Amino acid sequence: MPGTDAIRALQRNIEQALVGKPEVVRLAIVALLARGHLLIEDVPGVGKTTLAQALARSLGLTFQRIQFTSDLLPSDILGVSIFDPRKAEFEFKPGPIFANIILADEINRTTPKTQSSLLEAMNEAQVSLDHHTHRLPQPFMVLATQNPLEYQGTHPLPESQMDRFLLRIRIGYPDEAHERIILRGAGAAVLERLEPVLTAEVVLDLQKQVESVKVDDSLVGYLMAIVNATRTHTALDLGVSPRGSLALLRSAQALALVDGRRYCIPDDIKQLAIPALAHRVLLRARWDAAGNPTDDADSVVREILEDVAVPR
Repeated sequence: MPGTDAIRALQRNIEQALVGKPEVVRLAIVALLARGHLLIEDVPGVGKTTLAQALARSLGLTFQRIQFTSDLLPSDILGVSIFDPRKAEFEFKPGPIFANIILADEINRTTPKTQSSLLEAMNEAQVSLDHHTHRLPQPFMVLATQNPLEYQGTHPLPESQMDRFLLRIRIGYPDEAHERIILRGAGAAVLERLEPVLTAEVVLDLQKQVESVKVDDSLVGYLMAIVNATRTHTALDLGVSPRGSLALLRSAQALALVDGRRYCIPDDIKQLAIPALAHRVLLRARWDAAGNPTDDADSVVREILEDVAVPR
């Protein structure tokens, strides 16, 4: 199938830097091909930034890393208009958001005002400033990292911001065998030597191929049953929005293409339900006798998957 070799080459290239995490790499490529953005949420030191940089280095695209801090301003991301006395007019100086791949490092360390400056860019691939609209380069993807366990000096992402991320993934610790390989010099050392294996034209073509992946009506019904269950589940105050439904559908199409198919199967939806939906729901607090929370979003979505009948 056209494109399969390119996807395999991209996977192999990234896996040289992020050792022992093929499924994580696979999901990052799914987000790219589905024209989505990726939230990488995990404890420090497991490879969040390495994954983002390896993906960017593996593509022949422009790349910008933005370190989010408490004093970061929207203009530091989007750009600013500066008066040019020679021309007697304002000239727009684009910010780092005007690149193909954006690494938003520790996105929850900046203020809500600065976080919100990303909303239009992530949703519409454009920036509106001073009554002018500036299109962003294509393809365009934001990879954001955050540490969910560190609360001092952080600002949790609001629901509207979380909803802009196609997938949320966690990397986790490597197993012992792969950590030994990392200690012997693999991973980060390889990152600096990675060469691009795909061009912008190839990425755009693969994204178009995703749109043509067939999704049977029975699978659309299965997806809707899962989404509707989040809207009525007793453990949830907020279910999945229509944007979330579309995110799961596009992700499933991209996963099918990554796996070398032109059609979706139920497993595509099942595998992506938690990465695509769990960060979009709002839990209703429920506690056990010891005062500990009894639910998390992942477990609720997993429970829904067990309850909803799979089409045959």
